Amino acid sequence: MLELHIINLNKQAMKLHFSKINTKAVSLYILMLFSTFTLSAQATNVFDNVIATSPNHNYLEAALLQEGLDVVLRDTAGTFTVFAPDDASFTALATALGTDIPGLLALSNLNDILLYHVLGVEVPSSAITNGAIVSPVSPTNTLKLTLTSLGNVYVNQAQVTVPNLTTDNGIVHVTNAVLLPVETVADIAIDSGFTTLTAAIVKAELLPVVTNPLATLTVFAPTNAAFNNLATALGTDLTGLLALPNLADVLAYHALGTEVPSSAVTNGAIVSPLSSTNTLKLTVTSGGNVFVNQAQVTAVDITADNGTVHVLNAVLLPVETVADIAIDSGFTTLTTAVVKAELLPALTNPLATLTVFAPTNAAFNSLATALGTDLAGLLALPNLADVLTYHVLGTEVPSSAVTNGAILSPLSATNTLKFTVTSGGNVFVNQAQVTAVDITADNGTVHVLNAVVLPVETVVDVAIDNGFSNLTSAVVKAELLPALSNPFSNLTVFAPTNTAFNNLATALGTDLPGILALPNLSDILLYHVLGTRVLSSALTNGPVATLNGQNIIIDLTSGVKVNSSNVTMADVLSTNGVVHVIDAVLVPSTSSINEINSSDIKLSPNPSTDIIKISNLITDEYVILNINGAIVKSGKVLNNEIPVSELENGNYFLKLSNSEGTYQAKFIKM
Repeated sequence: MLELHIINLNKQAMKLHFSKINTKAVSLYILMLFSTFTLSAQATNVFDNVIATSPNHNYLEAALLQEGLDVVLRDTAGTFTVFAPDDASFTALATALGTDIPGLLALSNLNDILLYHVLGVEVPSSAITNGAIVSPVSPTNTLKLTLTSLGNVYVNQAQVTVPNLTTDNGIVHVTNAVLLPVETVADIAIDSGFTTLTAAIVKAELLPVVTNPLATLTVFAPTNAAFNNLATALGTDLTGLLALPNLADVLAYHALGTEVPSSAVTNGAIVSPLSSTNTLKLTVTSGGNVFVNQAQVTAVDITADNGTVHVLNAVLLPVETVADIAIDSGFTTLTTAVVKAELLPALTNPLATLTVFAPTNAAFNSLATALGTDLAGLLALPNLADVLTYHVLGTEVPSSAVTNGAILSPLSATNTLKFTVTSGGNVFVNQAQVTAVDITADNGTVHVLNAVVLPVETVVDVAIDNGFSNLTSAVVKAELLPALSNPFSNLTVFAPTNTAFNNLATALGTDLPGILALPNLSDILLYHVLGTRVLSSALTNGPVATLNGQNIIIDLTSGVKVNSSNVTMADVLSTNGVVHVIDAVLVPSTSSINEINSSDIKLSPNPSTDIIKISNLITDEYVILNINGAIVKSGKVLNNEIPVSELENGNYFLKLSNSEGTYQAKFIKM
């Protein structure tokens, strides 16, 4: 008996038995079978000839058979493109979902998932373009295609690892991940009209990241207008933005690797985005507004299956800002105050041009002590924002551009800042000394201060604001702005008018520059200042000690006279003292003018931390006075050195005397 074994197209063996051999019949039957086999071999299909024969697509084959979709893919009248996840892809998905392969096969939407991998047209890899959005057989969602600059192809998050397995009814591309027809953050951008953001994501080849169905993302999505504004600020257009070499980093700076709903955002939070270049700084204002860096959140909690989208009115840039300098350099108190005052948006603006005078932690501690409070008390100040913006200029001013006597307007409109550059090269902003300069950020420059400046009206402001230009010029030239702008001083200033200075110049046969060139100018000016606040009603007849150490004589017999000058206006109040206007410049006695000459003393180092050395004068005794005229130390000069380590940081006057006269100089203790 003849037994013939034939394998049909379904891999099933058929046995034909012939008890009697009819050669002609057998030959005809074999011919018919061969003809059928030949026709079938010519009409290949994506299921039988690729998926079913692949050793790496057993799970896909099982899923298709279970859902009856093998019949669809066998249809020789169809034209298909199948993105075929390999077995490792199904295993990875099962692990991510906390299940196994039987668990995947039991998914209620398995049919939809499988059809999401199939296009109704044939698309070879050569026809794939970056950013193409195509509709699969499943109507649940679209597929997003990426073609990288290196030639790699992605379908959503899945990379095509083997392309172009061709059959008569279509083409198969092998992928390394299973696609899921869920709503992703990419879909929100695409479907909600974020065309510029979408174009940027495509150009930066980030579609695979934001279409990953298993990711958990928070995306801060700038509007089209936000991108337009950035382009304008950079002097370019959308094409220019898309050509930025760091475009991918800019976009990754807008995404977090965790899901953060608006309810979880706290004021001052610093979070790390997908970009490692910089952190994001979050602000929640007392009015409920939310900012990410400088950008305001205009819509919140647009939820996708792989994360949340919050809409921004500006594009974020991962640059180093003046806020980053404060945060990264240990200015913890300043940073806390900036957060409390809701100023992070202003200082993180990457397109701003700022100069920040940054007080140290010690400076804030000193302010708290002076105010009789603590850090919490400082943060509760009702004018905290104004105090902080008083430390910021809206232009970039490097240290090389600072000039003695410059008066600049900060972001705070309450008052101006007054600058001093001493002959020794020290720089002061009001009373605060600059201890470090030119720490450069992408949006400005930071200079460090050893004290907090306050936007209060000082005796200096009284002189400046009321037209005492000659007195102001003299104070600047004598480098006394720091002492007179100290907000915690208590001073009485007898302020000569411009006419008074002109009269003095005439009497001395000189002019205002000649007055300003007097070697004892500082001593003359300090002769106009008392170390306490004395209203006119508290003046009494007799001598009163001034900051230069000599007495002025008050005469109340006919109005108010100070020496030979008349008080023409009294009691002009300021935060740190009182000003009385006089009609003549007060000049110490002739002997004093000749003898007290600060230019004759050379001190080093100045500023000093421990010891002051006198290099050109032999003297036995010294007296040190603070800026209020009070003696804080005195003693013998040994080896031309005076110890000052126990003094508090600040400005001081040193008086020395010997058989030839009396000498005075200013120094700074740091």
